Amino acid sequence: MKSLKRGSVRAALCLSVATGALGLLGGQASAKTLVYCSEAAPEGFDPALYSTNSTWDASSKPIYSRLVEFENGTTNLVPGLAESWSVSDDMLTYTFKLRPGVKFQTTDYFTPTRDMNADDVVLSFERQYRTDHPWHQYVIGANYEMYAGMDMQATVKDISKVDDLTVKLVLSQPNASILSNLAMDLGSIVSKEYADKLAAAGTPEKLNSEPVGTGPFQFVGYQQDAVVRFKANPTYWGAKPKLDELVFAITADASTRMQRLQAGECHVAAYPAPADVPGLKADPNLVVMEKPGLNVAYLAYNTLTPPFDKIEVRKALNMAIDKKAILQAVFQDLGEVAKNPIPPAMWGYNDAVVDDPYDPVAAKKMLDDAGIKDLKMKVWAMPVSRPYMPNARRVAELIQSDFQKVGVGVEVVSYEWAEYLKRARDKQRDGAIILGGTSDNGDPDNLLSYFFSCAGVGGANMANWCHQPFEELLQKARTTVDQAERAKLYEQAQLIFKEQAPWATLDHSTVSLPMSKKVTGYVMDPLGSHRFETVDIAE
Repeated sequence: MKSLKRGSVRAALCLSVATGALGLLGGQASAKTLVYCSEAAPEGFDPALYSTNSTWDASSKPIYSRLVEFENGTTNLVPGLAESWSVSDDMLTYTFKLRPGVKFQTTDYFTPTRDMNADDVVLSFERQYRTDHPWHQYVIGANYEMYAGMDMQATVKDISKVDDLTVKLVLSQPNASILSNLAMDLGSIVSKEYADKLAAAGTPEKLNSEPVGTGPFQFVGYQQDAVVRFKANPTYWGAKPKLDELVFAITADASTRMQRLQAGECHVAAYPAPADVPGLKADPNLVVMEKPGLNVAYLAYNTLTPPFDKIEVRKALNMAIDKKAILQAVFQDLGEVAKNPIPPAMWGYNDAVVDDPYDPVAAKKMLDDAGIKDLKMKVWAMPVSRPYMPNARRVAELIQSDFQKVGVGVEVVSYEWAEYLKRARDKQRDGAIILGGTSDNGDPDNLLSYFFSCAGVGGANMANWCHQPFEELLQKARTTVDQAERAKLYEQAQLIFKEQAPWATLDHSTVSLPMSKKVTGYVMDPLGSHRFETVDIAE
């Protein structure tokens, strides 16, 4: 994506942030500007196309709104662009009454002539499931990964306009988590009027680089891999943001982020290295928030390629990994060893599952019995810090050492973040990949379907593992209304996962977030996002 240049003043300000100059925080006395040192550049600004929090933090959270929203700091559902909704007795039809008078943002590249209406909602969803829709492939390689990963195409039958302020969503089958799914980033509502303007101009790709939404902040500009700038949306339908400007200073290195925070170059900094947390807590100018994350980190084998198509090989490799040593060395014990693909704080977690023991002797014997000799493989390490994985390179090196003890040679590889994610989805990917995720809605279906649905093979299902008994449990749980019954089904699914071992589950981390004591009103999100609409800066 090319840089968006919007005047010399703005360009100079972007350069100031990118180079770490202090002038940004003190040079605009009349405006409240918060600088957030983020960990990665956004892949784009159309949230439906992506599945990473680093991209959503810079797109869906500030710029867009959804029919249904998560109450800040919780997984509770509250009205958003839909002020109310009703559900048919058979749970197949949802009728949403839209909030009147909602304005799309006015920018220097678009001025809306009407309020948000049902046409915008229909476009926002139809383009994700209708392969013949003109906006389905408006950019090369468009991949609605989250929509597919949540198997929404098997759930949503139709979405239609009843009138300007009424939308009807018809499902193919009941889905107990549909409202939570709509509150996720994939539910962000785009402007049909803006899309029509771009289509007429022959520049549809600008929907992903010059976004327009109805959220608390509006997009100002992006300098590639350096800075994203926003300003408060003066026509926001909700409570007016207390900040005038919001700046994402993209800083990939965790140590550099913390140095910038302590130097006063940013107010909030994402994902410190666990070893740095004690020092940050001791800084009298900072406060460090902490919360157990609804997250998991994993090493996903490509189950479509030999010898990782064999359960016994995957189980043997899992037994070769010293997860406790990883937790101590990389996480400084700020978290816990993972045995399941969902975190312990999530309902439906099966604590009765027995984890693979760390037993390199047994692992070596299992590999020998499977006829595996002189195995060489790649372990992919993320180039960025994530809440569930602060240092993937170090974890990969520890796994490399562990695997060497059982006769398996490992080459550690990595790529730039967007390229890493793109290559990871290749069904012919060579090697096992370190990744993870944080729940997007607090429902077990979110993580389990996203990670393991058959529809996600070649996409979010990084193990490329399609196992019919597991898939049937997911489908049954999704259409079951009673949460206790759903929980039992997910508990069964976790037993199957452990027996089949498409992953090595690594950790569930504690998330730490340091910020200046001048920052007030920040609420840690259990879903791993960063939201700034309630944030203020003390004088």
